[in-house]
Parts: sequence; structure tokens; C-alpha cells
Amino acid sequence: MITPLQAQRGDEIFDVVNERDEVVGQAQRREVHARGLLHRAVHVLVFNARGQVFLQKRSMAKDTSPGCWDSSCSGHLDAGEDYLPAAARELVEEIGLRITGLHLLTPVLRNEACADTGNEFVWVYRLASEGPFVLSPAEIERGEWFSPAEVTRAIAERPKEYARSFRFLWTKMYAL
Repeated sequence: MITPLQAQRGDEIFDVVNERDEVVGQAQRREVHARGLLHRAVHVLVFNARGQVFLQKRSMAKDTSPGCWDSSCSGHLDAGEDYLPAAARELVEEIGLRITGLHLLTPVLRNEACADTGNEFVWVYRLASEGPFVLSPAEIERGEWFSPAEVTRAIAERPKEYARSFRFLWTKMYAL
């Protein structure tokens, strides 16, 4: 498991991939981002029984999109890691939610790497849960439940309040 300090320093090691999402090498987080290399990420959207989605407001200490609203949890895949286990890991690391099986994560969207995702190939997963959540203060300022319509409207009215990748992926899933 990567510590928040390692993530802050850019010590994480990511798989670098080609345009077909095939691993072609590894590099440190800071190099991957600085050079715009293709890499992998996951987003998880947690929905409650009322159909609301839990969004996190990113910590101001984050290196990208500080203070912006984002998916319930999201993150990069570590070198050698697959998408689904990464999604489960991010749930624990960011919102303290352990799931009893990977089958509980439903794939919703796969997106090719592009500028709007920060050159990340992304899988978005959906999870049904009421929590409770234990938010990582290094990652998250706070979290709240929203209806999908509220999120869509807020993104249209105040796009800068939402992380770029989240805005892009949400718009693909819920046409504005």
C-alpha cells in the first residue's frame, strides 16, 4: 500500500501503457505526469438506496484538482495491478470502505486515455453502499450525497468546482 507521503512525493510506481492499454514499462508518478505518459486509473461511484451518489471534496493538499468535487473514490493503478483490485484498494484507502467481494463493483464505463483524463485509461465502477465511510484526511476534505440530477446541473453551472476527469467521465455517463 502506498502511503500518503509517498504519493505526495511522487514515489508511486505506475505501469506506462501504449495506445492499446498494454504495459510497455514503469515510471514514477511524477515522471508519468510530467511527461504526459499514458497510464491507468479507476473511479468508483458509490450510490445509496435513494439513488444518490457520494462525492468527495478533494483535499487542498492534492497535487491535481485540490478542493474540487470528485468521484466517491479514484486513483491510479500501481505497477502490476489490475483495474478491479485497484478500485477495491482505493475504496479502503480513500473512504475506508471494505467490500466483501470484487463482484460487488459493477463496471459502468471504460474510457480511452485522453487529455480530459490526464492521459489515463479509466474504468469507472458503480457500488451500492450506505457506508459508513471513514474519509482519509490526506485525500479528502469532506464528502456528501447528491442526486445525479444535482451533480449534472452543478457541473453545467459551476464546472471549475469539479475535477476535470470527473466532469468528463460524468458527462459521458449522464449526458448534459
